[in-house]
Amino acid sequence: MPGFELFGEAEKKEVQDVLNSGVLMRYGFDGLRQGHWKAKELEKEIESNFDVKYAQLVSSGTAAVSLALASAGIGAGDEVIIPCFTFVASFEAIVMIGATPVIVDIDDTLTLDIVAVQNAITHKTKAIMPVHMCGSMANLDALIKICRSHNLILIEDACQAIGGSYNGKALGTLGDLGCFSFDFVKTVTCGEGGVVITNNNDLYTNADLYSDHGHDHLGIDRGADTHPYLGYNFRISELNAAVGLAQFRRLDDFINIQKKHYTIIRNELENLNGLTFRTVPKGGEESYAFLNFFLDDLDTARKVNSAFKSNGIDVCFHYYDNNWHYIRNWGHLKSQNSLIPLSKELKNGLSYLKKKSFEKSDHFIGRNISCLIKLSWKESEVVKRAKVMASIISSITS
Repeated sequence: MPGFELFGEAEKKEVQDVLNSGVLMRYGFDGLRQGHWKAKELEKEIESNFDVKYAQLVSSGTAAVSLALASAGIGAGDEVIIPCFTFVASFEAIVMIGATPVIVDIDDTLTLDIVAVQNAITHKTKAIMPVHMCGSMANLDALIKICRSHNLILIEDACQAIGGSYNGKALGTLGDLGCFSFDFVKTVTCGEGGVVITNNNDLYTNADLYSDHGHDHLGIDRGADTHPYLGYNFRISELNAAVGLAQFRRLDDFINIQKKHYTIIRNELENLNGLTFRTVPKGGEESYAFLNFFLDDLDTARKVNSAFKSNGIDVCFHYYDNNWHYIRNWGHLKSQNSLIPLSKELKNGLSYLKKKSFEKSDHFIGRNISCLIKLSWKESEVVKRAKVMASIISSITS
């Protein structure tokens, strides 16, 4: 991670196909495109690789989450349970469709705390959206049981975890809908892009319509399509899809590289005093895009993170002090600062954030350091990096 580190001839070839045809839009212009349908090809590759019936490409991971919610009929007056450790796009997508994000604690998986989820369910709850942050997953067995017992939709935000699995199934395929991001810093990149996957024909049909202004896509004349429902424009371009097509075909190679680098670093750190690794639920396998570990306390984590930076150990993150990924610094959401007026129902629904605290999550995020695993490292670089990291941690914790 990220896939752009290994751009090569395959990506150039797919992009050149599109430029040669001159058709950059994924729909229509059949006679001009010389048989090139990059978005359709990528969707088929995704369906085959993940063993799902349907994939709908969109313009971003945020669009994918928005589309998944809309496809499930979630909107004004509904509540969606999400973790307090996630990228801001998770709650942005919920707010955009008029629903209320109900933000709850995480546990040592760095994902949804199951008890917190159970306690947050109300008569307004319509969906639970685990976010598989930093390459690993929530306790999906428990969440599936909760959703079944309360008749809730399970939407997997797997934007940071492509290539991970749970009980032998790809992350994103265990819920009613799964979402992936293909933005510039993901393991597979389109530059900008995302996808919604599902095995439910009705949900897929809704996604297909909603992502393209409500077009039913049933005929060969785009201008004659009917519009059964209102929709919006979440379309991906053929240029973006072309890059993603070449990248996705290399996914297994990318994951193998990540696992190799991850394992070298983990093996070097695993016997250090005062260091433990995040919990991966039984049956789960990470995507190896990040290595996450906990130190004894907040002060130690801050010192180690600062020393990493001073010694050239880049792409490591201490999310407790991060503005994008942890609720502690989401002041704009807590104060409801919006360029457009929010509905009274949504404003009331968000009011709980003014008083709600997240001590349990602070305990985990405050002690956590998350290290991105790069694809472009040479093995010798990874070995050296691991030894420097171990030396820094030991000097601070001993």
